[in-house]
Amino acid sequence: MIRFFLIQNRQGRTRLSKWYIPYEEDEQHKVEAEVHSLVTTRSPRFTNFVEYRTFKVIYRRYAGLFFTMGIDEDDNELAHLEAIHLFVEVLDKFFGNVCELDLVFNFLKVYAIVDEMFLAGEIQETGKEVILAQMRDLEQFLP
Repeated sequence: MIRFFLIQNRQGRTRLSKWYIPYEEDEQHKVEAEVHSLVTTRSPRFTNFVEYRTFKVIYRRYAGLFFTMGIDEDDNELAHLEAIHLFVEVLDKFFGNVCELDLVFNFLKVYAIVDEMFLAGEIQETGKEVILAQMRDLEQFLP
């Protein structure tokens, strides 16, 4: 099960956070800061999987953004790493060469894409074209 999904820049600003396990707001900020320091100080030679507290952190860096998931210890790391890659591909296709500003100014659309892909902490949809078709239908209702 996915516990959280974060998108953070190199400076540690969280651009998106989706929590599937209830945390207090102070605890959320603490986890965001700890995860950011964990993934940014890690050498690129190491794997993208890190054990953290009682779960695993899966992350991938694209340009200046870190896409991070906290998952249960018994979940498949490669499946979630592939889900992160799929998410970035969908963002790139939807926004056309996505950048950090697209995430900031179109956060409702980004959350809608997250909700299309992940449901209640599980991977729901893995078809890129299906997700994009749903987003095109939904786009008329989003600002």
